[in-house]
Amino acid sequence: MRHQSPSSWAAISICIAALVHFALGFSIEFSVDEAHYALYAKHLAWSYFDHPPLVGWIQWPLVSLTSSEGVIRLIPELLWVISAFLVYKVTLEIHRLMQGRNAGYLSTTLPSANLCGLMAVLAIVVAPLPHVLAIGLLPDTLLAPLSLGLMLMALRWTRKDHFSFADWLITGLLLGLSGLSKYTAVFTALGLLLVFLASPKKAWLTKVGFWVAAAIALMVISPVLYWNWMNDWVSFKYQIAHGSGGTWAWRRVAAFVGIQILCFGPLLILGAYVFLKNCLRSQKFILLALLSFFAIPFAIFTTLSGGGSLPHWTTPAWFCLAPFAGIGLAKAWAMQHRTAIRTLLIGQLLICLLGFGFVLAGGINTAAIKSNPIADLYGWKQAGQKAAQLAEATQANGIAVQNWTLGSRAAWYASPLPIFVLDERQDQFDLWFGKLPVGASVLLINWSGMAFKPPIGSNRAFEQCEPLDSLEIVRFGQILSKFDYSLCRNWQDAGAAH
Repeated sequence: MRHQSPSSWAAISICIAALVHFALGFSIEFSVDEAHYALYAKHLAWSYFDHPPLVGWIQWPLVSLTSSEGVIRLIPELLWVISAFLVYKVTLEIHRLMQGRNAGYLSTTLPSANLCGLMAVLAIVVAPLPHVLAIGLLPDTLLAPLSLGLMLMALRWTRKDHFSFADWLITGLLLGLSGLSKYTAVFTALGLLLVFLASPKKAWLTKVGFWVAAAIALMVISPVLYWNWMNDWVSFKYQIAHGSGGTWAWRRVAAFVGIQILCFGPLLILGAYVFLKNCLRSQKFILLALLSFFAIPFAIFTTLSGGGSLPHWTTPAWFCLAPFAGIGLAKAWAMQHRTAIRTLLIGQLLICLLGFGFVLAGGINTAAIKSNPIADLYGWKQAGQKAAQLAEATQANGIAVQNWTLGSRAAWYASPLPIFVLDERQDQFDLWFGKLPVGASVLLINWSGMAFKPPIGSNRAFEQCEPLDSLEIVRFGQILSKFDYSLCRNWQDAGAAH
């Protein structure tokens, strides 16, 4: 670090991580979520059953040109780079705010802005879970840079006497794009509102620009509202049910918090703690309002985790915490707590490298195939192509799977054959391909990682299923999974299946 400036090291760190993402992006097949959102781009619509449309729209140019996973993954990789850059930029702006607002003790004891920015970037680079979203495009991958962009606008609001009309336009556009990315963007909007409320001397509710920004945000998200209005608000109903989860339990909350620490690393937590303890002197209302970009979504998702939450839902919130953690880590570094920071930094980096190697190796060879989560990332391309050949040879009406999570890869890699999901839940596949017709014959795919008995019987089942073929997926000498193919004839009671 003596030979390069902190800003140079921040850029170097981002570039190294981006190269790793690029290499991994060309090495593995689509995950279930990636394939699902890539299918959005193949089936362009105003919105979709489970998410707003931007995650599909943004992929459409590349998906229309190629089916290469590595090329399509350039989008999330670029979004991660933008997010890391914005983390650095937001850190500098918060540092500038604190120096400008705090004469005396704090302004003279703050570490340099560039060191704070470097620490914030490093905290993100060695956080394990964001690398997953940097390779695979999820709505949260989009929401992270948009949330940081809104934080920048919030900081601009705190420093300026008033917003220009252009500022309001940008804010409205960012809010609208956030809403097009994920419904939980409403939590980010609440954080922005708290920043406005924390500046009582600045008028905003009576400004024309504010209402223009609100109108722009509403106009941008209007496709989502229109689509849901035409489809009985199915997406909102699904999200409410999905967010509430199952029976609430404290053990799930404890598990969620523990998983969050593992997924995002204790370095961010240490930095945030030092910031709250040593750097939060004056202008507390403004800084706490800015911290709500993390606190509001994290608190809500932690509460919901009692019924069931996914760990990556909080990713945009952690990106918004990183600038504060960077200032705290730089402060701890200046206070000679360098051994602890180095230990955590190296430890988290080793975990990330171990994870990358684990993915490339195809997981650990165990007797129980189902226990290897990495097996899900290999074999679907080969399996989909074989399924398409068998479906054509048997003149099947399409391909069937027995759980929606198996449908995305089948639909992507066996395109353009229709995919029918034989479970009872309603999902996006019902909107894309409709219900399986009575009397239809399909090629049934059964994957060892989520195996089901063939649906044979008198109610919502086939008359018979005839085994056709199987396919073992082998990587570096170990069997990762197995696909079994059956021709199932004469589907009964299709009207009761969703």
